[in-house]
Amino acid sequence: MSNRFLKKRFTPQRIVLKMKPPAGHPDRVMISTLLVGNFLSSVRPGSCTVCELLAERLSSAGWPVLTTSDKSARLSRLADMLTTVWRRRKNYTVAQVDVYSGPSFIWAESVCWLLGRLGKPFILTLHGGNLPAFARRWPSRLRRLLNSATVVTTPSRYLKDLLEPYREDLLLLPNAIDLGSYPFRLRSNPQPKLVWLRALEGTYNPCMAVNSLAELVREFPEIQLTMIGPDKGDGSHQRVKSELKRLNLQGQVNLPGAVPKAKVAEALNYADIFLNTTNYESFGVSVMEAAACGLCIVSTNVGGLGFLWNDGHDAILVQPDDSKAMAAAVGRILSEPGLAERLSRNARANAEQFDWSVILPQWERLLAEVAGSAQSIVRN
Repeated sequence: MSNRFLKKRFTPQRIVLKMKPPAGHPDRVMISTLLVGNFLSSVRPGSCTVCELLAERLSSAGWPVLTTSDKSARLSRLADMLTTVWRRRKNYTVAQVDVYSGPSFIWAESVCWLLGRLGKPFILTLHGGNLPAFARRWPSRLRRLLNSATVVTTPSRYLKDLLEPYREDLLLLPNAIDLGSYPFRLRSNPQPKLVWLRALEGTYNPCMAVNSLAELVREFPEIQLTMIGPDKGDGSHQRVKSELKRLNLQGQVNLPGAVPKAKVAEALNYADIFLNTTNYESFGVSVMEAAACGLCIVSTNVGGLGFLWNDGHDAILVQPDDSKAMAAAVGRILSEPGLAERLSRNARANAEQFDWSVILPQWERLLAEVAGSAQSIVRN
């Protein structure tokens, strides 16, 4: 349907609004929108997703927004998504659907099938550093899903480059942060205070942070590490605690659990160095949040991180699961004159490109264009 209409004329460089803006809003068109993804922060503190933030921003800007789903159980969430798509079909013009690998991919397939049956234009947003591996395993499924959408967006150059063979016109639309919520402090004299912020699960390799600390404690005996994040139940939380006991580091690591989104900046600013140990990554919102605060970033060079961060300029990048290299990078930041200040200042400058003031207008134009193009097809 509208996918063919947009294929040739819709590009990141050329987004043209066709619809007449409503009175009082001469610079944008507001379309009733359904956002489909995980809206779980009310039941799982610390799990606020990009789609939740987008919904809040659109709603605050005056857009009529529906969301689904906030159900914690997987089957209940899928049922709620499908029920909302069907029952509220007269209350939205365009939909946006998050796409992840694994079981979540089935949710996207099911929701998009129903949206297609209803004749609703929809946008897919690709997430997750493991999605390219999923695509190699299930190429036909991914290609079929991507080509069913009006537009497909991705927040990272990494996913765009690797998934373009499945649909060539992917639109790069980065994740965003609210810079005003992350007060900047230049780290010109960094202290040996480290922070790690992710869910405690295997994908994010939390034990790498503990092992890096073990390498550092001999040179910096006063060093402290705070590991913030929920226990995802795959055994990683217990493995971290076991490693701490084995290495006799219990007194130097704090495990406060998850923190609400509103408290993230405060938690980050307690430290001067941010550790990111993930094995997969497409964008890395938590890394961008730390950069906005001015922390010195030490991260594994996986997925899209190498596209966003320049080693030695605004972050130090190391190979995945190399705790000695990560420890050495931290040691450089704490001892090499001028390095911390350079990383801190440049990290903030990089983060400023991803403020909501820059990203939200792109979403507004995209939603209006998709809805307007679909209506043009119907009229014709």
